[in-house]
Amino acid sequence: MSSTKTSINIVAVGFMLFALFFGAGNLIFPPMLGQLSGENVFSANLGFIVTGVGLPILAVLALAYSGKNDLQSLASRVHPFYGIFFTVALYLTIGPFFAIPRTNTVAFEIGVVPFIGEANATLSLLLFTIVFFGVTLFFSLQAQRIVDIVGKMLTPVLLIAMLILIVAFFLNPIGEAQPPTEDYAQYSFFVGFQEGYLTMDALAAFVFGIIVINIIKDAGAKTKREIMSLGWKIAVIAGILLAFIYSSLAYLGAGGVEELGYLDNGGAILSAASNFYFGHFGSIILGIIVVFACLTTSIGLITSCASYFTKLIPSLSYNKWAVVFTLVSAVIANFGLNAIIEFSVPVLSALYPLAMALLVLTFLHPLYQGRKEVYQFSILLTLIVSVLDGLNAAGINIEALNNLFTTILPWYTIGLGWIVPMLVGGVIGFIISIFKTPRHQPMV
Repeated sequence: MSSTKTSINIVAVGFMLFALFFGAGNLIFPPMLGQLSGENVFSANLGFIVTGVGLPILAVLALAYSGKNDLQSLASRVHPFYGIFFTVALYLTIGPFFAIPRTNTVAFEIGVVPFIGEANATLSLLLFTIVFFGVTLFFSLQAQRIVDIVGKMLTPVLLIAMLILIVAFFLNPIGEAQPPTEDYAQYSFFVGFQEGYLTMDALAAFVFGIIVINIIKDAGAKTKREIMSLGWKIAVIAGILLAFIYSSLAYLGAGGVEELGYLDNGGAILSAASNFYFGHFGSIILGIIVVFACLTTSIGLITSCASYFTKLIPSLSYNKWAVVFTLVSAVIANFGLNAIIEFSVPVLSALYPLAMALLVLTFLHPLYQGRKEVYQFSILLTLIVSVLDGLNAAGINIEALNNLFTTILPWYTIGLGWIVPMLVGGVIGFIISIFKTPRHQPMV
């Protein structure tokens, strides 16, 4: 494989990975973060980039580093049952239950509603859903062409539309950043860190990473070193694009408050900013950005979910699974964006610590020689805290446990209470493994 061909492939796949990540949440959360953090936008945005960019890149690299062919094999280092449980939960979360329906509703509310108004919103959403998921299914059934469809066809349109808005902002800022709101007055970095969860990208990276690794292998890479080298370059391309656009949108949100006031959500901020710069034409630009961003992510998620469940339950073909997930997503999408976000937050609060713990354990795998006890006790203690985080996010407050964890766990009140239990669990597992026979377990 020539270096020229490799270079072209790296750029195309990097663009594809960026477009798969850059979907609904990536558009609506950074401007809102910027609006609320105001003068603290730098630290808040930095925290957002850690979870919204850094973790997805690490997840892609973790899959390449592990040598595993899929997420289930990686998670099965804990236990085969856990491998299935975690993988299915993750695919359903970033797939038909939350992330895929959200792509449709965000595209509708930001890209369509400004042109048709709120009248007959229920019927309009239904009709839009049929068209949106019809297009998604059409491209998803051509999974073998995903690099050409997403990386070479859809992504350039998305980037050009985004750059028009971003360049306008940098040439003519709307206003000055205002003082931060109460939540961002202190610990703005950690608030931004948790906001990055809502993009779902660190979870999606375990799915999209498989696509990237398979493309790299199909291109001729065979050794772990080759896969890691190409995977790193691809992930960096996607990460730079994501970080640049997140930061631009966050600063746009921060600078817009002086002129536009405080708005209800990130979609409203983007809409107001587009109208500020380009009038009615701005709504067209924003509509293109939103629809293409959401469409590329929707295609990638349907493709990934259908591919995994075809392996898990091969009695249904890929095409049938793609149709099933498209239909389920279309039904859930009609509950509306607010309902989808409300139900997704508790699930994400529970799943994210488990995903991050698996990342850490994967990179440290050679250090403890892949001992299963390290994985098991680390994930077990992480799970206890993550479940409580999920219950808190759902409004179910177990006061005694919350008081105890607030007292004994560092960073528990800022959503990072799982870190110490993860490390302690790993140490406990390592000590236990030493006294078991055989003492030296083969790395897997």
